[in-house]
Amino acid sequence: MLRLGSIELECPAVMGILNITPDSFSDGGRFAAPAKALLHAEEMARDGAAIIDVGGESTRPGADAVTEQQEIDRIVPVIEALRGAIDIPVSVDTSKPGVMLAAVAAGASMINDVRALRSDGALEAAVELQRPVCLMHMQGQPRTMQQDPQYDDVVSEVTEFLDDRVTQCVQAGLRKDLVVIDPGFGFGKTVQDNIDLLVNLRQLQQIGAPILIGASRKSTLGAITNREVDERLPASIAAAVLAVERGAAIVRAHDVAETVDALSVARFAMESDRNR
Repeated sequence: MLRLGSIELECPAVMGILNITPDSFSDGGRFAAPAKALLHAEEMARDGAAIIDVGGESTRPGADAVTEQQEIDRIVPVIEALRGAIDIPVSVDTSKPGVMLAAVAAGASMINDVRALRSDGALEAAVELQRPVCLMHMQGQPRTMQQDPQYDDVVSEVTEFLDDRVTQCVQAGLRKDLVVIDPGFGFGKTVQDNIDLLVNLRQLQQIGAPILIGASRKSTLGAITNREVDERLPASIAAAVLAVERGAAIVRAHDVAETVDALSVARFAMESDRNR
């Protein structure tokens, strides 16, 4: 059992993705209407999601930026609706401090930040809120991050960055037991960088924080399989199982039912192996 503040998760846990955006790389526009978003969240909860991650701004390369108020206007009605409709925690996928504050006030229990609380005021907001926070590694900025990313040693550099961010956040007043880390699959990384991180995920365990992995439908999987976005379910499940076998506690996924089933088998096999 993983405890993140008031959130308790049986691991591996699946975080269902709910994009309230017109331009996300996989499902942009499908759930922009609050009623459709609510129905999809309820379906993911029935399918076994342990958390619903609500995002109001796409972070795919080339996506348009939105203002803090636009993001709030997109996500707050959905989070308020979810609070009364499902009994699992809601996470907010944002880097903006004002959105963090508004989302938690609306009922969100967790913050998922691709910028690892580096935006102006974000760390201060997280310390004030004292909610679980996922700190993600990203080289560059979302709209340009895939323009020739380079590393000397991607595993060591990502590990060092996340270790440093955890230390800085704890020193600023965020409780260590609230911190989750994410190596940032697909965020400023080549195909080989992503695979190196997946293969060596155990190295991140030295940081002492639970690991979240988000590889669902990503372009690296398409490059390996030569499949389009909506054809990457088998590859996404393979990446999820590999990540859990290498220490991931939370898997962020579009296809919740299939991912839950796959990870149930993986967990059963891992527990059986430990108990032999």
